[in-house]
Amino acid sequence: MLNILAAVLLFGFIVLVHEFGHFLLAKCSGIGVVEFSVGMGPRLVSFQKGETRYSIKALPFGGSCMMVGEDAENPDPKAFNNKPVLSRIAVIAAGPVFNFILAFLFAMIIVAQVGHDAPVLTGVMEGSPAEEAGLQAGDCITKINGRHITAYRDIMLYTFSHPGQEMKVQFTRPSSGLAGTEAGNSAETATGNKAGASAEAAGKNDGPTSGMVVLTPRFSEEYNSYMMGVQFGGYQKVHGLWPLIHYSAYEVKYCVMSTMDSLGMLFRHQIRAEEAVTGPVGIVNMVGETVQEGRQIGARAVVLVLANWVLLLSSSLGIMNLLPIPALDGGRLVFLLIELVRGKPVDPEKEGMVHMAGMAVLMTLMVLVLFNDIRNLM
Repeated sequence: MLNILAAVLLFGFIVLVHEFGHFLLAKCSGIGVVEFSVGMGPRLVSFQKGETRYSIKALPFGGSCMMVGEDAENPDPKAFNNKPVLSRIAVIAAGPVFNFILAFLFAMIIVAQVGHDAPVLTGVMEGSPAEEAGLQAGDCITKINGRHITAYRDIMLYTFSHPGQEMKVQFTRPSSGLAGTEAGNSAETATGNKAGASAEAAGKNDGPTSGMVVLTPRFSEEYNSYMMGVQFGGYQKVHGLWPLIHYSAYEVKYCVMSTMDSLGMLFRHQIRAEEAVTGPVGIVNMVGETVQEGRQIGARAVVLVLANWVLLLSSSLGIMNLLPIPALDGGRLVFLLIELVRGKPVDPEKEGMVHMAGMAVLMTLMVLVLFNDIRNLM
């Protein structure tokens, strides 16, 4: 029960930060806030301070920052729609931005404690596509098909989201590893194509060299996934403020990329909707389970588990809210950007109808996701 409570509070905290972003920018822009609430449904507790009612509602999923004149014409100078378009864009964008800030702060906790998983090979499996292409221990993967690689997880994510796809792998190698290797040296890949393992030596092997190979991951029955056949070491400690900031920003970027890749796989019908989308009930259950596992290890493990969930959920909430879907922040930003370009707003009645239709679709999806969550728990 305590695990579920912790999960509910964590989810509510993330939503609170999102809505606080809207609230803070609204207040700074001189926009009146009617109600600031955490949760949905009937009020459990509320109090009035100035023009704003602060509420905690029964269902701990969601929240709201209701502003004066947000969805209708209102002569009040504090009304949302009477403010300059750039101020309104800032207010709407503030929710997702605060989610990214929250994710970054918790990423710093994780990186400071755990470190960073550098994409440096510690070994190559015999007979694998990586070995056939010429990769070897000590190589540091830098790009795959033009996508920058910062951590080992980037390689796993790319292989998972692009199953069986040919990969142009760029890497750096300690100078001793490429000594005597000529540019253009080739090896057979899994598909039978030639993969050029090019090396651009700096001087006389007095520094790391770069290379590129082409390979195609093979499907592994044992692991039920496509694999390059490479092995990596564990996490490395991060020293210094700038590396901490750099790798913390990477953690947020990784969460965003994994969300976008999952959506891409969903639209390409590579995964089913129930595998890609989890609702609040499912999330709370997963958080509760991982917290329970962390408690068996110790307090530090619980803190890291919760920090990791805040990082994942907050960054995911931020990116999902920026999608150009009516009724979400991204959908509202689309109309505001149209107004900024046109120099005049879209007809409020038409915009309201679009958002209402979007809300109806979202509510239907929420019911379906809730049903799927409950079914998976049974």
